[in-house]
This record gives sequence, C-alpha cells and structure tokens, in this order.
Amino acid sequence: MKKAVLLYLLAFTTIFSFAQINSGDKYFIQFTDKDNSPYSIENPEEYLSQRALDRRERYGIAIDIYDLPVNPQYIEAVANIGVDVMYPTKWFNGIVIQTGDPSKITEIEALPFVAGTVKNVFFGEKNLDSPADDSFSLNKPFGMNEKIEGKPSNYKSGNSSTSLNYGEAYNQIDMIGGIALHDEGYQGQGMVIAILDGGFTYTDQMAAFDTLYMNNRILSTKDFVGGGTNVYQGSTHGTSVLSTIAANLPGQIVGTAPAASFHLVRTEDTGSEYLIEEYNWVSGAEYADSAGADVINSSLSYKTFDDPAQDHSYQEMDGNTAPSTRGADRCMSRGMIVVNSAGNDGNSPTWPWVGAPADGDSVFSIGSVNAQGIYSSFSSIGPTADGRLKPNVTAQGSGTVVASINGGTSTSSGTSFSSPIIAGMTACLWQVDPSMNNMDILNAIQMSASQAANPDELKGYGIPNYGMASIILSGFNPDMVANPNDIEIFPNPFTNQVNIVYNSPDTQSVVIEVADLTGKEIYRRESVHRKTGLNYFRVDGLENLKNGIYILKIYDDDKIATRKIMKFE
Repeated sequence: MKKAVLLYLLAFTTIFSFAQINSGDKYFIQFTDKDNSPYSIENPEEYLSQRALDRRERYGIAIDIYDLPVNPQYIEAVANIGVDVMYPTKWFNGIVIQTGDPSKITEIEALPFVAGTVKNVFFGEKNLDSPADDSFSLNKPFGMNEKIEGKPSNYKSGNSSTSLNYGEAYNQIDMIGGIALHDEGYQGQGMVIAILDGGFTYTDQMAAFDTLYMNNRILSTKDFVGGGTNVYQGSTHGTSVLSTIAANLPGQIVGTAPAASFHLVRTEDTGSEYLIEEYNWVSGAEYADSAGADVINSSLSYKTFDDPAQDHSYQEMDGNTAPSTRGADRCMSRGMIVVNSAGNDGNSPTWPWVGAPADGDSVFSIGSVNAQGIYSSFSSIGPTADGRLKPNVTAQGSGTVVASINGGTSTSSGTSFSSPIIAGMTACLWQVDPSMNNMDILNAIQMSASQAANPDELKGYGIPNYGMASIILSGFNPDMVANPNDIEIFPNPFTNQVNIVYNSPDTQSVVIEVADLTGKEIYRRESVHRKTGLNYFRVDGLENLKNGIYILKIYDDDKIATRKIMKFE
C-alpha cells in the first residue's frame, strides 16, 4: 500500500486543483460526518505511512476517527460546484476552498453533508492564522550562493572527548548541554523532523545543507500556501530556522540535529495575515503526522490579523480555542512532539503573552535568552489565559547563529530561532531511548533545566541541559543534587565510564582529574566549562583500569571537591 499512501500524502491530484490561489475569497467547509468513506479504521495503511503506524504501535495509540481522511466523495461534490478546493483537514473534518462567486457557497451549503461554511475561515470560536511570531528574515542574496569547497573534517579532538566542529554555533548548543549528547553519538540519526514555516528559499542551493541532499535526508516538500511541492519560495525564514538544526558547515555552523531527516512544509503566507493560515498549519501538521515525523518545529505564532474581526483575544489563549492550538495538541495525541516558538511580543504593552499554538497544554513552547543566558526582553511570556506556565523552556534566540544565504554564517534574533535549537536537540534526546513517549521526553527536559525548582513566566523552567535530561531518562533523580556544591557520581562502582552531576554555585572553568591511591594521575581534563546550576560531565576511557579504588577531583583556583570511586567488573 506504499504507493497509495504516497499518493494520499502528496497528491490529491484528481480533486485538488490549487488553482488561482488569489482569485477569490477563502472559506472553510465543515462536513457533518465521515460516513460511507472508502477509508476505514481497520485499514490505516491506506492513509498512514508505515512510520506513522509504527509510532502509534510503539506508544499504544489507537487509530481513531480523527485519523480517517475527509470523505473524498464529499470533496468531489463540492469541487463539482465549480470552486477551487485547496486542501482538506481530517482532524477538523472539512476543506478549505476558494471562490469569487458567493452563489457557489449557497449551493455548497445546500449539500446534505455540509454542516456550515465560514468565510475566511472564521469558524466556531475565533480561529486561526497569522504569520511567524518573530521577524521574518527576508534577506535577498547579493549573488547566487557559492558552494564552499575543501570543507574541513567534520570532527575535532578535545582534551578527552570528540566534538563536532561547531564554529560560531558552539555557544547556542553548549548552553543547552547538547555537546554531551552529540559526543555520545546522538546527532539525529534515524529521527524525522517536520519544519512548518513560511518558505525555504535558497535551501536547495546552500552549502550548509549539502549533506541533506547528498544523503537524501530531505524526505519530502509540501506547499499548503500555493499548492504543489515547491517550498523554495516565499521566505528565507524557514531556511534560517532549518539551519539551526540541520546545517553542517564544520568550523562555521553545525546544527543541533545534523544527522536527522526532514519534511519541509510551507504553511505560512508571508504576504498577508489571515485566519486561513492556521488551517494551513493544521493541514501541514496532519501531513507531518501521516508521513511519520517524530518532531515538528513551528516558528510561527498567531494572535492578530489583517482583518481585526479575526483577531484572537488573550482569553482565547487557553489551550483549547485557536485552531492551530487544537491541531498541535492533536499532534501530541498522535505521539509526536510539537516544539513552537513562544513569540516576540514580550515588549508589547497590550499583548506580551505567548500566541497560538504555543498556548497548547502539551505544546513545548520556547522562549529566548541571549548568549549569556539572560532573558531576551522581546520573548513572549506566560501565563496562558487559564493560568498555565509558559514558555516551557528557553534557548538562545538573541544573536542566534544561522547559515547565511550568501555563504558562511550570520545572526538573527527571535524565538523563531530558539525554538528549532530545542527541536533538533529534542530529537537527539529521543534517540537515547525511543521507548519513552513524548511527555516522558518533555518532562525530562524540563527537570534538567536551570529553573526547574522555581519556574517563572519569563523563562519557564529555564535553560535545559540535554546531557542531564538523558540521565534523567535513565532514572536519575536531580533532587539528589538539590543544593549548591552537591555532587553525585554514578555508577559507582564503575566499569568503563563515570557520570558526574554537579550543582555549581557559579560559572567558571574547572579541571576534572582521576588519580590512583598513590597520587598517580590516570585521567585529566582541563578547561571544563561549568555553569551555575546543574552540570553533567562524563569521564570515559576507564575500561583498562585495574579493579580498585580511585580518587576523582573537580577543582578550580579556589576550591577542590574529591570523591572516592571504585572500579569493579
């Protein structure tokens, strides 16, 4: 059934015209049911990819009526009236159409299976749409991007570890403890990330993404704005977003999941702001689900629109009202993780709060800090209208290093860039233990963060530590190092490596040393960057030591901490 699924995912060519996108008004057509459909819950392979089915089986998620496609007979009947059918949304059981003839809507409303129609997709409670939360970087290149030849080796040697050569992107990954995961080999291999954005102009021409195309890790492209599969238009915003995850220019920029695979999905019309775009978002998310994505990054936020009658109110940021929010929560119920930018309205006197779908109760909403970990004043804040904490965590969104469309790197600011940093590293964390469900992963990230004990409305749980999150997944309780200067070492006895969790009272460089009982140095790692709060270090390469007792030291210019460790096997 692979061919049938592919056709369902990518085509709809017999019904959907996507013609003349600006030729008339857009409407959402709500259907009454999914009765008499050729699709059934018993045969999900007809409309879900094997990867999507595997995800449901792995996490015990039943196929339900929301998974069933919109009845194609209903769609065809509407199309035969003479309107342009843009796309369906199975989770909302309807379609978006376009027509400049109001009489066609009267005919559609007379169909027995049509529950209602809403112009400009103002449906139910106030609904959807609006573009990216932060600044779309619409930079135009000075010339065609030149391929960079003679790339340096993808790896460099450290004192006691092997790290990717991150270049200018080092800080934004080190800040969230991502290097520990990368060093252990978790770089996104086998994980699939869908990027919902406003366009990926020049992505297919940039050296930063060469390895994606050479290794066939762009799995698909889909355009819900103009139709078809050409997403290399509309904006370079998605290009910059993608680069924080997938770029691989060693010595210049390496992303948080440089070995992952991607679906590039254009849902945002950067030329306007109407509710229709939230339905684009939902259909894009449905597509990502059906195609088998693990993680969705959405650097988009919906609050106000070109038509003020469509605006959301703060009261609607309750996790249940905005269509994109309801769609994002549906994604989570299908077993995916949705990572969404909080928004860039922190300085607004009238609306400093997160927008949709970042208000979703299970959506991982990402705020921004600067390179020093200080809250970015533009970063949208919580709480939601019903009093829930937002954002969930933060990452570097001020002066974020992105791949430049002119070659090399540049910097951009906005929660649009802190969000994908987290999305990529979250995919790597999930690699550590794919048996853990989406909420297990998110809870581990929050528990690892710098403000886990005292979250607030500016930074949420704070800046996560993904190395720490990986050991939390294995059962480590961070409460064991709740006080400054607490150190926990495990396993002890050890066989080939030792994990160190240290609650540091300050930020500085330290030395980690292992010596035997005679004082002979066995292991030494200098200039280890230690941050205020929880830190995770790994000492490996100890498998050749003889059984016995050793002394582990962590020290700086002023203080030294020692612990006995035992080798036993």
